[in-house]
Amino acid sequence: MKTLIKNGLIVDGTGSKGFSGSIAIEDERIIGIGDIESDCWDEIIDAANLVVAPGFIDTHSHSDLKILEDGYIEPIIRQGVTTEILGQDGLSMAPLPKEFIQLWRKNLAGIDGESDRVDWGYETTQGYLREIEKQGISLNQGYLVPHGNIRMEAMGFENRRATEEEIRKMCAITRREMESGAFGLSTGLIYMPCVYSDTRELVELCKVAAEYDGVFAVHQRSEADYILDSMREVLDIGRRSGVKIHFSHFKVCGRKNWPLLDDMVELLDKAAAEGLKVSFDQYPYAAGSTILGVLLPPWAHEGGTDKLLQRLRDPQLRKKMIYDIDHGLPGWDNYVESVGLEQIFVTGVKGKLNADLIGRNMLQIGAVRGKEPLEALLDLVYEEENSVGMVDYYGNEENVIRLLTRPEQNVCTDGILSDTPHPRVYGSFPRVLGHYVRELKYLSLEEAVAKMTSRPAEVFGLSKRGTLKVGNYADIVVFNSETIIDRATFTDAVQFPEGIEYVMINGKVVLGKGQANKVAAGKVLRKVDKPDRQAKIDSKMY
Repeated sequence: MKTLIKNGLIVDGTGSKGFSGSIAIEDERIIGIGDIESDCWDEIIDAANLVVAPGFIDTHSHSDLKILEDGYIEPIIRQGVTTEILGQDGLSMAPLPKEFIQLWRKNLAGIDGESDRVDWGYETTQGYLREIEKQGISLNQGYLVPHGNIRMEAMGFENRRATEEEIRKMCAITRREMESGAFGLSTGLIYMPCVYSDTRELVELCKVAAEYDGVFAVHQRSEADYILDSMREVLDIGRRSGVKIHFSHFKVCGRKNWPLLDDMVELLDKAAAEGLKVSFDQYPYAAGSTILGVLLPPWAHEGGTDKLLQRLRDPQLRKKMIYDIDHGLPGWDNYVESVGLEQIFVTGVKGKLNADLIGRNMLQIGAVRGKEPLEALLDLVYEEENSVGMVDYYGNEENVIRLLTRPEQNVCTDGILSDTPHPRVYGSFPRVLGHYVRELKYLSLEEAVAKMTSRPAEVFGLSKRGTLKVGNYADIVVFNSETIIDRATFTDAVQFPEGIEYVMINGKVVLGKGQANKVAAGKVLRKVDKPDRQAKIDSKMY
């Protein structure tokens, strides 16, 4: 199959100024760029008055379960994304020993959803990635080994520091999963069981990831009151292990903490001067999204969802939860204190019982239920078995822009695919190009495209992707720079963006003239092993 994209403004992803020209593609690869002579083409795409760029790379995605049900993740593809990185926040699909399946499914439900259509018996990263390949996918998918899954396999859901033997076991599991082609290690240090780990444990696991030149993608312990201490811990992990540090959805939460951004930027500058490899991703909104259960103190989640529900039935433990939320705990990111109940809105529930609460904040929910807001919060988490989505309005536009223009930054969606999602699921990449590039002019078109393509490809080690270059895979997006914009809002998030005309993945058109083409063009991407890599470790050797 030979395809020609002609007459476009080629923005090649390197940051260099765009130029007029054509791109020739044969099968999966780019075979020519520039002035290309006439030839016999199977397909010609006229990109006159359009930009031709590398496909965008979403370095923080939550399609982990959805991809096993539907290989065409339309909200992501319609943003121009051609590659996602799964396995985020230390909580994902693999590894998953069979004895933990039911407990882990409940733990994942609030972020990745739930499904009986999926065969959960794959056990390891290798097995999970093979299941994705069997499904047939339109998007390329890479994977990070999730710390929570590793800890679960090694020591269950216990709220304590790991022993030396358990750390050795976790290192062996990490090595086994990295051998399957993972691009690094992720953790979510506000989520059970990752939250129970200490720095020493993380350093040892990161040493293993560093052997493979892997990334450590970290939802740090605090994005609010303790963010500076949290950043220092993460940077120290990079210093002691040699791993590449990548802060997930980097931000600072809560009005009183906004001034801390000056000190955060100073820490980034000092890390760069020291020679540490540090990057971060960011979605271009001043509000976040996660599960409502994070409002509860970490000890409430020990042992998994079933144990949480058991504690919520105990009047004395409910009182203790409310006390801890009201008064805080050392080192704990207390969303209620930093953001405020009036800024936390329910976006999704598991069943129909509480569907009337979607779109309301926690103060309104308390009033509707005739209870104190925190009592209503505990009731809701209990009734929905901890599968409740939320949006929290934590930030301001000035800080969003300041981070967007940092050299360490790349764009992401952090897209949780619920029925009532955060608008970032539908709009992150077009929002940057339309709002911050065209309208506000904080970035040039070329700078923004580089942050969506070559920058993440370099950080994560994605081979032959992220730039338009002869020999690279033909992951390409064609868009109108004069009209591209997000349409998703916080009150009506399920809206596709405007301006994305074509998306091509591995040489196949998956979106053409704005119309979906559900072809299995994608690949599971695996990090290339070093030449001297030892034979793969048997899945039971730990």
